[in-house]
Amino acid sequence: MKSLIDNQLPESLANYLCTKGHDSLHVLNVGLGSAKDVAICEYAVEHAFVIVTKDQDFSRQVMQIRAPIQVVWVRLGNCRKSILLTAFERRLPSIVAALEGGDRLVEIR
Repeated sequence: MKSLIDNQLPESLANYLCTKGHDSLHVLNVGLGSAKDVAICEYAVEHAFVIVTKDQDFSRQVMQIRAPIQVVWVRLGNCRKSILLTAFERRLPSIVAALEGGDRLVEIR
């Protein structure tokens, strides 16, 4: 899984995913820290990234547009990094399987 981590999530999530063998970048690392959603989607499509976000707008976009984007929508609310990373640790195999199976939207609750 190649993932682009959106601004509402910490850079440590990108680092964590890299340690698990997944290419992962944070929007801050590619000059998209203050970019609009459209620019983030365009970057994700151009570089074949899955967008990992807490932003509900991306979940709407993935269902409304025909762009070949996939989104992992993190719906955990405000939480410590350790809780976020633990949630990904537990769910990572099923997230990857869903995305590889063609799901365009995967939710983490």
